[in-house]
Amino acid sequence: MAEIKVLPKHIAELIAAGEVVERPSAVIKELVENSIDAGATDITVDIKRGGILYMSVRDNGSGIAAADVPTAFMRHATSKINKAEDLDAISTLGFRGEALAAISSVSKTEIITRTAEEAVGTRCVIEGGVQTALEEVGCDTGTLIVVRDIFYNTPARMKFLKSDVTEANSIAAVIDRIALSHPEISFKLIRDGKRVLTTSGDGNLKNVVYSVLGRDFASSLIEAKGEYDGITVGGMVCKPVYCKQNRNGQFFFLNGRLIRSGTASAALEQAYKNSAMTGKFPCCVLQINVPFDAVDVNVHPSKMEVRFSDERKVFNAVYGAVKNALINGDTRPELQTKQTFNPYKPVEHTQAQQTKIEVVFKEEAGPQLPITEKVERVEKVELRSPRPQFADYGVKAEPIKEKPKVNVDIVVEEKPQAIETKTEEIIDRPIRYIGCAFDTYIIAEMGDNVYFIDKHAAHERILYEQFKETQKIEVQELLVPLTVTLTADEYCAIVGNIESLLKYGFDVDDFGNNTLVVRAIPAMLTNEDTTLILTEIAEKCMKGMDVSVERIDDIFHTVACKAAIKGGQNSTDRELEILAQRILRSHDIMYCPHGRPVAFKLTKKELEKQFGRLG
Repeated sequence: MAEIKVLPKHIAELIAAGEVVERPSAVIKELVENSIDAGATDITVDIKRGGILYMSVRDNGSGIAAADVPTAFMRHATSKINKAEDLDAISTLGFRGEALAAISSVSKTEIITRTAEEAVGTRCVIEGGVQTALEEVGCDTGTLIVVRDIFYNTPARMKFLKSDVTEANSIAAVIDRIALSHPEISFKLIRDGKRVLTTSGDGNLKNVVYSVLGRDFASSLIEAKGEYDGITVGGMVCKPVYCKQNRNGQFFFLNGRLIRSGTASAALEQAYKNSAMTGKFPCCVLQINVPFDAVDVNVHPSKMEVRFSDERKVFNAVYGAVKNALINGDTRPELQTKQTFNPYKPVEHTQAQQTKIEVVFKEEAGPQLPITEKVERVEKVELRSPRPQFADYGVKAEPIKEKPKVNVDIVVEEKPQAIETKTEEIIDRPIRYIGCAFDTYIIAEMGDNVYFIDKHAAHERILYEQFKETQKIEVQELLVPLTVTLTADEYCAIVGNIESLLKYGFDVDDFGNNTLVVRAIPAMLTNEDTTLILTEIAEKCMKGMDVSVERIDDIFHTVACKAAIKGGQNSTDRELEILAQRILRSHDIMYCPHGRPVAFKLTKKELEKQFGRLG
């Protein structure tokens, strides 16, 4: 066995830093939590280049006494724990006593601080864990901590950082969540010289929700409040009609700290049972307060996961508060009238100049990703807004017996293309369209079989395969750009994939403060809810921020699903006949992109058995 040695101090501190300082947002989280624990009512965060070059946290809290400043940067130094029993009732956010030591060991850190009792402040500079300056300085009461050049002395850690935009968005998400948990504190976030977030600090949670999550989210909320066996719950929950397709709108705070809690989430969703649509998830901003000795927050280094001494009490408290809010605060949803100005509606002129953008993929030799060209073509076109015809769906028919009439708005090939199927016999068999059940399921006969085809699933798969094959999507520029507000996580996911989304027809710009500006969308989606589409794409992108084959497929899935004809939507017999022809003449189309079967077969023999014609 090799000789066992005690690690040198600077190496031990670098290892400890890895537990606390994963990226710039982790630094901001630790420093802001210390400011809150110091009693600050005004906290300003300033970052440059995503915090990699510069980040600072300024507060008006109690400050640090001059004699304690050097000690504050030592490992295991804290003012929040004095004896072992204190670990059983932790009431502060930052308590480990490692944050400042870890941060200063991998950066150039400067602190300027003063307490109300001292006439002058103290300035201390520590670079790579080594103190280089300690002096008196004039300053206001409170603390300013500046962190420069993070990971400058650990290049191996630097290479794992994301782009400046991604790191800045991660910091913004941290500030958003902390601001939601402390509406009594005014938060400001300055990003590359521009203020992107300001909260009033007036204690009104709805005002903070408006500033952080946007007007639409705030307008969907109703107040929730309750108490159960010493556990209090307060905050806001959404009306059932505003439930989302994911849990990204759920924010739980325990004694002022953001947490992940399966117990609280289950209680919330149980309260919405029989009120929300199946597959939809409620949104909330809930503050749960429990006795400090009834929860263990030292379960995980990130302190996001906690352990309750009695999970059932927490469940009952959350369930009761939310259920009472829905009973007393929910109202019948109002009928939404059509907006005064529809950005998708063309101008009334018969002729207008419009820019069409075609996004074309070019393949190059080697395993590199396709190169995208954005080609703009200005032409005069007739702008009208008829009901979308089947030609827009991208389905091409195989000729049946006679050529269709000219006035039918569908794409028909005079000479059929060769369709690859498993047997030539299938191509030659005539297909007879019978009808459509419930405006959803096409019924067609081929040979000795009757087929039931899900028209949405079938068309969705056809579009998906066309996108994959042509790598080309026609784009529609909006006459007036749309602004879309998302949650912090959804916003970060979209911003991290803006260039990739352009390849699929979405021209999106970062507007800041969890808001996007949409200037163009795929032409086939002009009648769809843009916010909902971007939310779904964001959810798919949250697996990672790098473009991959799986990511491309996910986005194609979403576009194909939204553009496909819908179940229950009226379709002409001719449209459905063409779709049945396309499906039944191709054995390759068996399932929709989500894995659902496109068609079921009922044999003549089985049908005759049911009627007793066969023994």
